[in-house]
Amino acid sequence: MGKLIYTMNVSLDGFVETSDHRVDWSVIDDEVHSWFTDDLRGLDASLYGRRLYEVMTAYWPTAASDPAANETRLEYARIWNALPRIVFSNSLKSVDFNSRLVSGDVGEQLAKLRAEFDGDLEVGGPTLAAEFIRRGLVDEYRLVVHPVVLGAGTPFFPPLDRPIGLRLVETHVFGSGAVYQGYAATHE
Repeated sequence: MGKLIYTMNVSLDGFVETSDHRVDWSVIDDEVHSWFTDDLRGLDASLYGRRLYEVMTAYWPTAASDPAANETRLEYARIWNALPRIVFSNSLKSVDFNSRLVSGDVGEQLAKLRAEFDGDLEVGGPTLAAEFIRRGLVDEYRLVVHPVVLGAGTPFFPPLDRPIGLRLVETHVFGSGAVYQGYAATHE
């Protein structure tokens, strides 16, 4: 059985977006983008909440027609478009672009997905991830920490009733000053 991995860009003070939902503070140069592409290659499927699904599908399905898209972005688009996406939403009526819609209990849905996919699953979006985190279902946390302090916004981690034990498994410093930190949950 593969891992459930939560991966996002994060500010130094732990936010994934500003209070008005902007993400333009992160520096996604070719080196960082290549890291995300390599990360994507190792997945069997991605799990999205509604908002992240809408953000991602606004660009990536048509990235090949963007004259400003370089080879790094085009490679990401090719992999992203081929990867199955499971969208958790109670408000969407349908989804497109190699995606399917689910709702209901996240634990029950994860059990079904783990029976369907042998490899790793990645959850994206802090609202959906919070549901998995609070239940102790996330196996690995992958944070790309950018050298910026937002002061407020949507946190990477939700409020918790108890600490989550983690073990550092990998780090990488990017030329932009961003730092990847990978942590495995100890599930203690």
